[in-house]
Amino acid sequence: MADENYEQKLDDLRSGALDEFVVTPEDFAEFQRVYHAYPYRTQIEGKADIGGKVTYHLIKR
Repeated sequence: MADENYEQKLDDLRSGALDEFVVTPEDFAEFQRVYHAYPYRTQIEGKADIGGKVTYHLIKR
């Protein structure tokens, strides 16, 4: 998914428009560049699944 807008997905998690989204191993490096630059990344966490998929969701406090 080279054309995936990960910053928009992260914003959608924060706003509640998305409950979660999945990043595949093939897209992980591209996503990580966006994630590490995202100013609110401490509010979002990922859970790794078998097979290398990571599901990201907003941390509920």
